[in-house]
Amino acid sequence: MKWDGEWHITYEVFRDLGIAFAAVMILIYVLVVGWFESFLTPLIIMAAIPFSLVGILPAHGILNAFFTATSMIGFIAGAGIVVRNSIILVDFIELRRREGMPLDEAVIDAGAVRFRPMMLTAAAVMAGNIVILFDPIFQGLAISLMAGEIASLLLSRVTVPIVYYIANK
Repeated sequence: MKWDGEWHITYEVFRDLGIAFAAVMILIYVLVVGWFESFLTPLIIMAAIPFSLVGILPAHGILNAFFTATSMIGFIAGAGIVVRNSIILVDFIELRRREGMPLDEAVIDAGAVRFRPMMLTAAAVMAGNIVILFDPIFQGLAISLMAGEIASLLLSRVTVPIVYYIANK
């Protein structure tokens, strides 16, 4: 039993989740370096992660919900979806380049062709989380996943190809 109070417990939970998130980001970076055989490409792919916060924080405010530990778990889970979507984009660009397509056309083609599957992923995340959106314990998780996926879909689908283009031009 601890007599520290709720704030101290919240602080410990966020600290531990922050450490876990940092460890996961390092692991993802190492895995993506191994896949793409580049140290720069994983940074481009992971640059999309902060865009989910653009949706998460205002959504919590609009829905008058606190950013809780489950919200942080939703952010971490959403980061995995965002990274997956970015990997799909970059992998498609590189596939098109191996086929002989110029860089600018490959970037545009990847953005156009891969947008629909990413939009369907976002729709599936939205539909799956509506069920827990009004649960008092898991509401933060649902808000983080839903709002983070919408924001990252809209923002990173443009940013990742542009940053990839600039880095590889």
